[in-house]
Amino acid sequence: MVFALGHPAGAGPVMKKQLLCSGLIWFAVALITLSSGHANSAARTPATEDTAVLVGAGDIADCRDLSGAEATAKLLDHVSGTVMADGDLAYPDGTKENFVCYDKTWGHVKSRTRPAPGNHEFHSSGATPYFDYFGKAAGDTKTGYYSYELGEWHIIVLNSECLAVGGCEAGSPQDKWLRADLAAHPAACTLAYWHKPLFSSGGAHGNDLTVKPLFQALYEGNADVVVNGHDHDYERFALQDPEGSPDSKRGIREFVAGTGGKNLRPFGAPKPNSELRDATAFGVLKLTLKPKSYEWQFIPQAGKSFTDSGSSNCHGRL
Repeated sequence: MVFALGHPAGAGPVMKKQLLCSGLIWFAVALITLSSGHANSAARTPATEDTAVLVGAGDIADCRDLSGAEATAKLLDHVSGTVMADGDLAYPDGTKENFVCYDKTWGHVKSRTRPAPGNHEFHSSGATPYFDYFGKAAGDTKTGYYSYELGEWHIIVLNSECLAVGGCEAGSPQDKWLRADLAAHPAACTLAYWHKPLFSSGGAHGNDLTVKPLFQALYEGNADVVVNGHDHDYERFALQDPEGSPDSKRGIREFVAGTGGKNLRPFGAPKPNSELRDATAFGVLKLTLKPKSYEWQFIPQAGKSFTDSGSSNCHGRL
């Protein structure tokens, strides 16, 4: 960046001095702005016409203790873009009263939230309070899965409560819908999110094989990124196939971001291809989605130092 300080022709000594002082002040302010903290400046970076921002987490608001959800809600004030709420949003049972507690925390970003249901939402019959709260933004009340476009990316939201929607196995209604959706939207970059992860080192839950057919369909459809919750921690995996084998050519990068505020739990033994894990900080995962690539950043609650960031190219339609 080049800064040029000058003055109009014919300006007198006083005017030159005033202009020089003004220019130096402007220059100093610009330098301070450019050198501000990396995490905050990145968090406030707005989306442009060619990029989009997706930010969020799962496992959020518990009526019995809202302090964690309140901490992550404050982070969203500084991040523009679409909010992904990755399931288990209103504890303990996803009732109407529980969603009042959710509304007190993440409710201020409801208008830009695209949610996915979790198992606690289905503690209430048919997850009815969840669908009532989010309305059309949550998709069809009979399925809970849907898709949308965000910038140059195709975004898919799935329902990992398989028994509630006719299963997740190959040939199930959700699997057929997913494969048809992928075929109908041949985007260069695709991201999916839902609640229960196929891969997780979390000590409470770990790998959930019931969603493997959905991961398989995404892999065959050349998807790039998957985001989940369920285990109350943050974890990032290397590019891998549905069997958990490294695959740098067309593998999917999975994030677990169950850090929305409920509580944090310890890890079990690290799963293969797990690159980074943390269970010390609530926070949100920010994804900056570019036409052919993406950047990720974990933004921790105030007072915590853990963070994670990186970037990767999409592998496109192979």
